[in-house]
Amino acid sequence: MKFNRLIPELTVQDIEKTRQFYLDVLGFQLEYERKEDRFMFLSFEGSQFMFEEMHEDGWNVAQMEYPFGRGVNFSIEADHIEQIYQRVVRNQYPIFRPMMTSKYESNGKYLEQKEFLVQDPDGYLLRFTHE
Repeated sequence: MKFNRLIPELTVQDIEKTRQFYLDVLGFQLEYERKEDRFMFLSFEGSQFMFEEMHEDGWNVAQMEYPFGRGVNFSIEADHIEQIYQRVVRNQYPIFRPMMTSKYESNGKYLEQKEFLVQDPDGYLLRFTHE
């Protein structure tokens, strides 16, 4: 497995809830885990994330309060965005922003993409996109 040059590592309250959401609801793949450290490394169509359950010796720079990651959204490009969206809906997981088509200006040209947003169990905002 090749590691991306940038891999977000997110602190979570309950690694099992995180595992269930990312693997069962969204369809991420478990690459490896260290159960004794309450840590896991996940991938999804080229995107990579690390998750670690909160503990006293963690790398938290301030008190963690829900929702975690305020002001950040992770944009994740997905080949089959409609299928992911339907998985979230089937699992009755709240949608933060329903599926829509958006246009964004980039260097004088407009890019059009489908997107939807969902918060994970810790409030991290995930924006799934497809051009």
